[in-house]
Amino acid sequence: IFKPLAMQDTFFTVPADQLHRFAACYQHQPGDGFSLQDDPQSSHFARRHGYLSGGGGLISTIGDYYRFAQALANGGELDGARIIGRKTLEFMRLNHLPGNTDLPSVSIGGFSETPYDGSGFSLGFSVKTDIAKSQTIGSAGEYGWGGMAGTTFFIDPVEDLLVIFMTQLIPSSAYMVRQELRALVYGALI
Repeated sequence: IFKPLAMQDTFFTVPADQLHRFAACYQHQPGDGFSLQDDPQSSHFARRHGYLSGGGGLISTIGDYYRFAQALANGGELDGARIIGRKTLEFMRLNHLPGNTDLPSVSIGGFSETPYDGSGFSLGFSVKTDIAKSQTIGSAGEYGWGGMAGTTFFIDPVEDLLVIFMTQLIPSSAYMVRQELRALVYGALI
């Protein structure tokens, strides 16, 4: 999907001539402290891997991430390039957990600060199924996902809304930033 969407700054291995653009990652320490967790110059992302994992190993820019998310928000197409069929994407966005249940009833999430009550899991994203149970502002059918270092994106088809938030702080559970972001974004809608 990188080539059709013209995602020229998304890599499994950051090219040496692009390391100066690669942000350091910090780890939250007890109290209000931080320590350097991943220095761009010595990062494992600067070396080729034997295993490439799209679910936990891509490096990107907000511009490229936006192109990917906008293609999803557009039903699978961006600038004339289709990466997935509209009906296939609609099917992917449905809750596929057994009995249409929510994430906390089938798993324990110790890494993310997001509780996921009222959210199921589709074929690639969390999907909001019950706004009241979720205790967060949003729309049924909103879908998205977050990354290890706090990055998150969500798409709300009801509001025609796409949000991307990028940071480099692990664990993502160190702060309730995703919940606060959602409250700020939805609170600003008129």
